[in-house]
Order: sequence, then C-alpha cells, then structure tokens
Amino acid sequence: MKRREAREKAIQVLFQLENTELTVTEAIEHIVGEESSPFFEQIVQGTVLHMEEIDKSLVEKLENWSLPRLAKIERTILRLAVYEILYTPETPKSVVLNEAIELSKTYGDEKSSRFVNGVLSKYAK
Repeated sequence: MKRREAREKAIQVLFQLENTELTVTEAIEHIVGEESSPFFEQIVQGTVLHMEEIDKSLVEKLENWSLPRLAKIERTILRLAVYEILYTPETPKSVVLNEAIELSKTYGDEKSSRFVNGVLSKYAK
C-alpha cells in the first residue's frame, strides 16, 4: 500500500471510529481487510493513541473555531496531519500539508482545502 493510499484509508478508519462504536481493529478490518501496511498501522494507531495531545494542539491553532464545530471530515484530516507533523519527523511537513489538502479536496467541500491549509500552515512555521 502506497503512502497516499494509506493516508486515504486512515482517514476512512478514523472517520468511522468517530461515528461508530467499533474498535480500532474492527474499523481497520472493515476498511482494509488484510491489506494493511506498517505505515498505515502507524498513522491510524498513532492518531488514536495521541488524540488528546493532537486535539489540544489543534485548539491552539484554530482561530474563531472550536474543535467540535469543525466538520467531521475536516477534523479527521487535521488530526491525521497533525499526528504526522508532531510524531513522524521523518515525513517532511510539506508532504503532510500537500496530502492533507488533497484529501480535503476529495472528501470535503469546496472550502475545506483552504481551511485545512490555513490551519496546517501554522505548523509549518
């Protein structure tokens, strides 16, 4: 599984976790079955494990927004990207930003990519 596909599948798993009572393992099995990869497992498990710290970090970067007020897909994309920025220093921030913007174009509305870019650009500084 390529990293782009892993991120896309991770977004689907994380989104599903927020909307159901599934465990992480059940959500992963539902989305990817046996087609997992170490990178995919790392970003899903890491995002779930560090959710509290990620959310605290996001709240500090959001201006005139609260985390619960964000659209679920934007919140999910931001959480995954912030996990990568904070906990996977081997991945360049520019790559993380680009991937998050592309995911928001695919799964969000026409304003999502600009919003995601605006929030994540604060991490790139």
